[in-house]
Amino acid sequence: MKRSLEERLQDGPVVCGEGYLFELERRGYLQAGSFVPEVALENPQALKQTYRDYMLAGSDVVLAFTYNAHREKMRIIGKEEMLEPLNRQAIRLAKEVAQENPDEEALVAGNISNTNLFNPDDPQSKTDVRNMFAEMIGWCKEEGVDFVNGETFYYYEEAKIALEEITKQGLPAVITFGLMGENILRDGYTVEEACRLLKEEGALVVGMNCFRGPATMQPYIEKIRDTVDGYVGALPIPYRTTEDHPTFFNLPDGGCSCSLPTETTFPTSLDPLYCNRYELAEWAKQAYDVGVNYFGLCCGASPSMLREVAETVGREAINSKYSPDMEKHFLFGSDKTLQSHNTSYKTQA
Repeated sequence: MKRSLEERLQDGPVVCGEGYLFELERRGYLQAGSFVPEVALENPQALKQTYRDYMLAGSDVVLAFTYNAHREKMRIIGKEEMLEPLNRQAIRLAKEVAQENPDEEALVAGNISNTNLFNPDDPQSKTDVRNMFAEMIGWCKEEGVDFVNGETFYYYEEAKIALEEITKQGLPAVITFGLMGENILRDGYTVEEACRLLKEEGALVVGMNCFRGPATMQPYIEKIRDTVDGYVGALPIPYRTTEDHPTFFNLPDGGCSCSLPTETTFPTSLDPLYCNRYELAEWAKQAYDVGVNYFGLCCGASPSMLREVAETVGREAINSKYSPDMEKHFLFGSDKTLQSHNTSYKTQA
């Protein structure tokens, strides 16, 4: 029998591949802007391959791609009839890929997220959010997920509602916050206090995901680690956010010479602002050293980036056999059989 999430956490760090939203847009199967995962129904093989690529790169979890697949988003794009089929299909595809893992069957996680509907001053919005979560988690339960990942919450109370609905279904919960530029959740809680409360209320893993790159997420992860008695998760975006621009929503690109179709580089002009894989490895080591237990990368991440994180925290991915090895490169290699007239030219190439 495959180990549960809690059993794996007890044995060492767990890696969760995310970032499907940007990755599938980059591959040409998802529309930037609305960011609705219709790919589960329209191009299921593309979604399966994306799941597979992240799993082979070291993810212990195949996260069902139902981010933004909630009733409010489907209402906005006029496709509410797709809601249940999309959610169920995304989970079923995830289960198929999880069973392909040759080492140990991967965990399958259901996924719920910020609704953009929650309003702390509107009781009806809270009811609507609860109902939205309840139906999605109900489908997760019926489809047999191993746990539910609730993510990118910027209100503590919305995250609490998510946890309550996950708990009602008897499923383990991973709850992570997206911290915007105010450096505090929008209902006034610090992220570390919100995580502490959710842990006390029964979440298995608490932490942060999305919005912030390693540089501007890590200080808050350390606060969470100091505050929470339990498992902590960290899944930053792979972009070079700064103290002046702590999220990718307003991240400038001073080297861009063309006019952009959007007011900022987000979401389709972020390419020059990536961290390289070694910066991500350096972050993963820092996070591991302070006691983070649940690792990943969020929007913008590629499988090769995730593999670097997995290897840094002591995991060998199935596709680690493809990790960089420059020994036989024609310019930069050290193999003695390489042509010396090439290797001597490397400083001028």
